[in-house]
Amino acid sequence: MATIKFELSEQELLSLLKNEELTLTLKQNNTDKEENQQELSKNDSFFAYFEQDIELLKNNGKMRTAETYRTALNSLKRFSGGKTLSVCEIKSPLMQQYENYMLAKGLSKNSTSFYMRITRAVYNRCVDKGITTEMHPFRHVYTGVAKTMKRALSMKSIQIIQQMQLPPGPKAFARDIFLFSFYTRGMSFVDIAYLEKHNISNGFLTYQRKKTRQSLTIRWEPAMQKIVDRYPSVNDFLFPIIKDSGQKARSQYRNMLYQVNTQLAEIGREVGTEVKLTMYVARHSWASIAMQMNIPMDIISRGMGHDSESTTRIYLKSLNNSQLDEANSKIIQALNTKSKPAADT
Repeated sequence: MATIKFELSEQELLSLLKNEELTLTLKQNNTDKEENQQELSKNDSFFAYFEQDIELLKNNGKMRTAETYRTALNSLKRFSGGKTLSVCEIKSPLMQQYENYMLAKGLSKNSTSFYMRITRAVYNRCVDKGITTEMHPFRHVYTGVAKTMKRALSMKSIQIIQQMQLPPGPKAFARDIFLFSFYTRGMSFVDIAYLEKHNISNGFLTYQRKKTRQSLTIRWEPAMQKIVDRYPSVNDFLFPIIKDSGQKARSQYRNMLYQVNTQLAEIGREVGTEVKLTMYVARHSWASIAMQMNIPMDIISRGMGHDSESTTRIYLKSLNNSQLDEANSKIIQALNTKSKPAADT
């Protein structure tokens, strides 16, 4: 069976760099903590501490974050050339060499910062446990968040993608899932993959975001139903993405995401989109177009599940959900104005 390499797009990196999970406190009971610390103290391989954090993240249900930690660990291992690094070797000169190594490989500043911030989080926990003393190894490397290129498409570009005449197959599926994300206020691919048929009831789609556990409700629109009808699922899931809901469900979703993004990149090249086309672009495009249509920022924030700022969260609680539905309908109607619907595939 082919192995799909886990990679992150620049957009995903930017999102993760702003995600507090990169510096989260790992929870474990006191007995496990003492046993793990005693065991790893005898083997002061920095990689071993990395592995410990990955396992703890998995045990806490933070699968996505565990994957990002694994990606960072693999990057550090490639840099070390197979040599095991001890905790005491994590010093400023080595981290500067690591940063230069990544830059030489063509990584962006956000990418190098992504790896550095996770590595720093693991190092800081070693300091907290008394495994090593604080040597400030990251003081001379970049750990910020740089501005990135435009990540949103114009309404015209979305319409061109919608109108593409595509035969049934992987490319048509990728286009339709991209549009479904756009129609559902930028729903993430993982949330689309885990949607179940019972999530649609009485004319509304209600689901819980995997990332934040926040519950969102969206009025079910004809454009959404049209896409669902094209891809009947034989199990409880809404789309035929996860075919086995057992332990391999997550790998099925990741493999399909890789395939969808590969097809979207090809679509983007064919139609000449302003940005590299990925599933993440649908989310930014919905927000950008909503803003251009003078939909209030507070409604846009609630529509996308953004409630991290306390002042915004307080205000959003007073909003009627119908305002979100009207805003989304307005965007979908504008998309279909003077636009022929995509051919049934």
